[in-house]
Amino acid sequence: MSTVYLGLGSNRDAEANIRSGIRALYRKFANTAISPVYRSAAVGFSGDDFLNCAARIETDWSPTELKQWLTALEDEHGRDRSQPRFSDRTLDIDILLHDDKVGDFDGLTLPREEILKYAHVLKPLADLAPQLQHPVTGKTFAEHWEEFEGDRSLEAADLGDTQPASPNWWGSG
Repeated sequence: MSTVYLGLGSNRDAEANIRSGIRALYRKFANTAISPVYRSAAVGFSGDDFLNCAARIETDWSPTELKQWLTALEDEHGRDRSQPRFSDRTLDIDILLHDDKVGDFDGLTLPREEILKYAHVLKPLADLAPQLQHPVTGKTFAEHWEEFEGDRSLEAADLGDTQPASPNWWGSG
């Protein structure tokens, strides 16, 4: 089994889409864990604020197999792939880390460069796995967050409990 870290984001019906994406991960993968959720401004375009979080899953799928499943999940949530790279998203799920793999895997670069570029990717990952080491730099994600010099404009978003043990968590949406 591989341990994989994902980044989730949405700015269109964001709360419902993030919850739905998280539910799908819990249903499909073992030992799923979710970071706190953060609200941040859109990056690279003018749009509604995003909700972002990180997830840890365990899977025996290769990066390519997992990417195919995640793409289908995004599509089920109405993802419009005809839009520019920086645009509104119903659900965006990126593979950030797949164990300690480094390199290109069928067009998927691991670890994902955005981890160290954007607070909305790094902070949730640092919350979820503070002592995990970046496979290239060797620094922990907590250390990377401490040293992060980019825009740290994040606001904790209260979606209630994002753990499935919560009685109201599995609601519709």
